[in-house]
Amino acid sequence: PRRRRPGAAAQGRQRWRSDGRALQKLPVHMGLVVTEEEPSYADMASLVVWCMAVGISYVSVYDHNGIFKRNNSRLMDEILKQQQELLGLDCSKYTVEFANQDKVDQVLNCQSTLKVLSPEDGKADIVKAAQNFCQLVAQQQRTYTDLDVNVLDNLLSSTNGFPDPDLVLKFGPVDSTLGFLPWHIRLTEIVSLPSHLNISYEDFFSALHHYAACEQRWGK
Repeated sequence: PRRRRPGAAAQGRQRWRSDGRALQKLPVHMGLVVTEEEPSYADMASLVVWCMAVGISYVSVYDHNGIFKRNNSRLMDEILKQQQELLGLDCSKYTVEFANQDKVDQVLNCQSTLKVLSPEDGKADIVKAAQNFCQLVAQQQRTYTDLDVNVLDNLLSSTNGFPDPDLVLKFGPVDSTLGFLPWHIRLTEIVSLPSHLNISYEDFFSALHHYAACEQRWGK
């Protein structure tokens, strides 16, 4: 178990708010991608809560084995626990919506929205979207010339209501995002870190600082 100094939570809250305001730009949607074989619920929960604390609006959690998604409730319990531990009395300001694509999403007035994804939400979602488009063509509701980026985006269900990720933090030695939303990360900045195990806030904020300083040239 992690031991925290008395008063550390209050100091952390003040620092996180200040850090979020100090960055030149903050990702609207951050993806947290674990390529390691044994995901840590506690460490992932810390990352999610830090995202909330600095002001990131949308967070996606992904591991290539789908462990987090299969054990969604366990991850959510850990997030709520750490939300209380790390944010304390400020917890109500950082309400998180747990969006689940298998159910109708609740619309909440909250700062951060979280989705837990697995490989079935990546390439399989694209295949399903293509099949749905073909069905619309067969029903003469669409023609094949209608297919463009926006139409395909609207047919994808895994990130319905989410913007494309601005920043992905990839954890682990594998030089790949292993199926994480392949359609959506065409213009995403990807920062690789050795591991999410025992990840420190300093490592997390360093990645945000790198993103804030990065100039996207859009292929120019």
